[in-house]
Amino acid sequence: MSSSSCHKAYITTPIYYVNDIAHIGHAYTTIIADTLARYSRMSGLDTFFLTGTDEHGQKIEESAKARGKTSQEYADEISATFKNLWDDFGISYDKFIRTTDADHMKGVQKAFSVMYENGDIYKDVYKGHYCISCEAFFPESQLVDGEFCPECGKPTTIVEEESYFFKLSAYEDKLLAWYNDNPNCILPKSKRNEVIRFVEGGLDDLSITRTSFDWGVKLPAELNDPKHVMYVWLDALMNYVTALGYGTDEANMDFWPARVHLIGKDILRFHAIYWPAFLMSLGLEMPKHIAAHGWWTRDGEKMSKSKGNVVNPKEVADAYGLDNFRYFMLREVPFGGDGDFSQKALIDRINSDLGNDLGNLLNRLIGMSGKYFEGKVDSANTAKYYQAELDEVAASLEKLEPLLFDMQIHRYLEELWRPLSVANRAIDRYQPWTLMKEGREEEAMALNGLIAAILAKVAVMLYPVMPEICPKIAAALRFTIDNNSWNRLIKEQKLLETFTIEKIPPLFPRVEELLLEQAEPADTKAVKTEEKKKKEPKDEGIALIGIDQFFQTSLKIGTVVSAEEVPKSKKLLLLQVDIGEDEPRQVVAGIKEWYSAEDMLGTQVCVVANLKPAKLMGLKSEGMLLAAKDENGLCMIRPEKPKTPGTPIS
Repeated sequence: MSSSSCHKAYITTPIYYVNDIAHIGHAYTTIIADTLARYSRMSGLDTFFLTGTDEHGQKIEESAKARGKTSQEYADEISATFKNLWDDFGISYDKFIRTTDADHMKGVQKAFSVMYENGDIYKDVYKGHYCISCEAFFPESQLVDGEFCPECGKPTTIVEEESYFFKLSAYEDKLLAWYNDNPNCILPKSKRNEVIRFVEGGLDDLSITRTSFDWGVKLPAELNDPKHVMYVWLDALMNYVTALGYGTDEANMDFWPARVHLIGKDILRFHAIYWPAFLMSLGLEMPKHIAAHGWWTRDGEKMSKSKGNVVNPKEVADAYGLDNFRYFMLREVPFGGDGDFSQKALIDRINSDLGNDLGNLLNRLIGMSGKYFEGKVDSANTAKYYQAELDEVAASLEKLEPLLFDMQIHRYLEELWRPLSVANRAIDRYQPWTLMKEGREEEAMALNGLIAAILAKVAVMLYPVMPEICPKIAAALRFTIDNNSWNRLIKEQKLLETFTIEKIPPLFPRVEELLLEQAEPADTKAVKTEEKKKKEPKDEGIALIGIDQFFQTSLKIGTVVSAEEVPKSKKLLLLQVDIGEDEPRQVVAGIKEWYSAEDMLGTQVCVVANLKPAKLMGLKSEGMLLAAKDENGLCMIRPEKPKTPGTPIS
């Protein structure tokens, strides 16, 4: 690390792909990064926190076209939803980068030129299996069942086109040496072992440009090859240095290398193999840590739009409180493991950890101080009577910072809760009411000082996780959370000056019931369905269902607003169907033998609207049309009279 970066901290999230709005996984990554950035600033480090959006690639181009928008319009719209959410959440980023920013694109072109001049880029023809969803090529040996993407499980398509390649194979030994020399470069360490095994299996050179679409960063002008755009991962990964001015003004390059790149485990390979190799080619230092977290489920089930169980982070934060949501996310699951979101678990954390342990301790201090000392708190004699408790608290506090930057954040919070246990136990053990009855007022006041000091120290170290609540605790204790209080209370282990406590309302009102509508868990549905089967009459010819099961299917009237043939398919038409939503649904229908694209355009159809999306010949289908077929052929099921798109069928 350069001397100029020793007192700096550069924290990054991945840049989020603008193919959909932000979900709980995005919020989780961003909240962790915000916590690290807030702690870094509080501890006196000059900190730069980066987040943003990834906006190029074939998937964006196709999504925009399907919605009748330009790629830029679509990217602007989705990128704004991320920025607005992070602003609503008070995320303390220093820069929100977009890969459509002019400075970013200049920096990417500069990097391409440097790698090309270094002999690490060459032109050839690529033929391979390409996953549009992951924007990645995969060798056949990595495919599932010879066809499906090993990352997302979706079908790949065989692509053959001219491409520029990066000599990734030339960096195998250098990468392995980096992993070996830096045991904490990838966290958790199990992920590092996974990456090492992959690299030891051999690396192929990496295709880094495409010619089959246009929405991307063009090659440097001096190469005079305008039909190529850069492969999205080269473009995207470079954001970490272009945000600091690489290739333009270099204004903040002294923040490099990153202290922590936070990512989801699904993009580990790109960050732990491609990115370090690019940096080596560019002659830039390696990041200190690449930290990969797990995925989130809901009530034990994978989240999906079709199940209606996707967790909207804004709705949860609005219902339960943003800081409560932040605490739950970071405390509930070990970093790197998969987490499960349930309202019951969130309520348990609010009522138990936050309400009983933290909030109630502050209430006890306010009550004791008011009853015995007219609100005054003095810790002058605290060490005289309670040094053992102070030592126990100090031992826990010393463990915290290493746990935070080793990405053991759940353990950080576990350890931070030990001082609260010390405080609550001290009240029960020493009984201030008894001390006062016995005339031992000095000991009782010293106990007050102990409780106040513990609350203050916990508030300082909890602040990065709960930046709205902890300043309220500090205000009640008459101090401000900043670098000075961190130095004084944490590093120097000092106590609070004498003060008069401020009475404040309870910070964590008890939650007695679920505050959000909840998707019914699958196992509950299965039990209820089984019970219904036992009660319902049986028919030998057909399986009977109840009316509630029928209404689990969402049938709607739709109007076909666009229709075209699917190239190389004898059966498929590609339709855009208006079913009363903000954008038309894309439906791939196997009706070409009976209906032409012209036949379908402008007509109305009946759509199964809550089917899980599927891929047909690489095209996403977001519904199914109702039709009837017999020996005389197939005909569409249509409304007798025109109906408003989106009208339910019941």
